Amino acid sequence: MKSLPERLRIAVFNRVFSPTGGGAERYSIALVEQLASRHEVHVFAQQIEHAWPGVTYHKVSSPLTRPRWLNLFWYAAATWWATRKGFDIVHSHESTWQGQVQTVHVLPMKYSLFNGRYGLALAMRALKVFTSPRLLAYLLLERSRFAPRRDRFVVVTSPTLKGVVAKTYPASRLAVIFPGVDLPNGAGNRNAARVNLKLPTDGKILAFIANDYGKKGLATLLEALALLPQHVILAVVGNPVYIKEFSARAEQLGVRSRVYFLGHLPDVSPLYEAADVLAHPTLEDTFAMVVLEAMAHGLPVIVSDERYCGIAGLLTSGANALILSSPLDARELAASLGSVVSDQALYERLSDGARQFAAGLSWAAIARQQEALYFDIVSGGLNRQV
Repeated sequence: MKSLPERLRIAVFNRVFSPTGGGAERYSIALVEQLASRHEVHVFAQQIEHAWPGVTYHKVSSPLTRPRWLNLFWYAAATWWATRKGFDIVHSHESTWQGQVQTVHVLPMKYSLFNGRYGLALAMRALKVFTSPRLLAYLLLERSRFAPRRDRFVVVTSPTLKGVVAKTYPASRLAVIFPGVDLPNGAGNRNAARVNLKLPTDGKILAFIANDYGKKGLATLLEALALLPQHVILAVVGNPVYIKEFSARAEQLGVRSRVYFLGHLPDVSPLYEAADVLAHPTLEDTFAMVVLEAMAHGLPVIVSDERYCGIAGLLTSGANALILSSPLDARELAASLGSVVSDQALYERLSDGARQFAAGLSWAAIARQQEALYFDIVSGGLNRQV
């Protein structure tokens, strides 16, 4: 019997390999950093803002950045051609047909387009899809990544997402591997972090981190802020393209002076050190890595329930988080935020519970789970339940 190699040659696909890209990108980057010390890792990306010892980076061309679906096909074809030989494992975080491991971070487009539609509504949606080259392209690429293969696992990031994928593509072999987190070394200096971020050194700071402000619930959070005392302020980190729109909304609500738009941060850790609470009233998140990262820093978190946010299904309201019944209810959100910033006993209980929860999901442990899946594929032992 042929022995398994101890050191694998791994190709990783992620079009944007940058820590500012979002949760999916940070997931991919963290795994690469963990695995690079034990394996030969090659990253194939169109945008690379990362450097790590032992990692080989391959810049994939992007001659067709618009329309986006053509660029996706280009990227899928280019990465297939570059990795069709010579790798033990191809791990894709994108919609590509190449890859024994396909990590899915978002709801399948097929599910988003067709779930819950029947009769005329379903027929109209089908007509829209079949007359749209863009939607057809996305669905074709998605179908190719979920296509069952003897040597393929589809990795999902939460039990909630697993249920959706199993319903949408029932033939796929699924594994759940949660995102992980880097555990901080000791407590940070809150005042220093606030000064460095140009935030007030007094008062209570709510943190909001997202690349899509609308989908992650900033509108509701601004409404809730208007119901909270003046000493409670909000720091917003993420894609600056949305700042103008939400700054205007904050002005309408009379809270603009209490909202600090910080744009992208290459490292969000200083905000976790500066803040008192993370608010994440998201409308759609298959996991929500920002919640886990905040918990690792001991921040109490307020998050939408598991219908909207995958990590909420792993949390216990009142013990390690406060869980919202509706991400659109500004009064419920304001009441939860108000209780955390005013009740020290609740604050400390949630802070301790958050740290304990995060400690069980270190990136080192998550990388070992991913590595075990790689070896399972290489060995051909694909019948075990994951």
